Amino acid sequence: MAWVMLIVAGIFEVGWAFSLKQSEGFTRLWPSLLTVVLMALSIVLLAAAMRSLPLGTAYTIWTGIGAVGAFVVGIVVLSEPATALRLLAAALIVSGIVLMKVSTTT
Repeated sequence: MAWVMLIVAGIFEVGWAFSLKQSEGFTRLWPSLLTVVLMALSIVLLAAAMRSLPLGTAYTIWTGIGAVGAFVVGIVVLSEPATALRLLAAALIVSGIVLMKVSTTT
């Protein structure tokens, strides 16, 4: 169950990063409120996952999901550039997430 909570926490992290962008520096009310709610949910789930997962593993995977997820949302939703180097960087992050998961016995 810890892994499910961690993955959902990472998805909420992607959500709050996107809503933070939409808040335009906390100048728009609803995206700002959504950002705060999603941040809180993400942190609570991360904390719950850390009850049984190692700190380094949980935090690395959480931030990795957030980073790659925000990257994908940026490309798909916000039409940000998908250059070869950016794609390579995202692939390296994903490979790090996979290695972290494989190396954890919990």
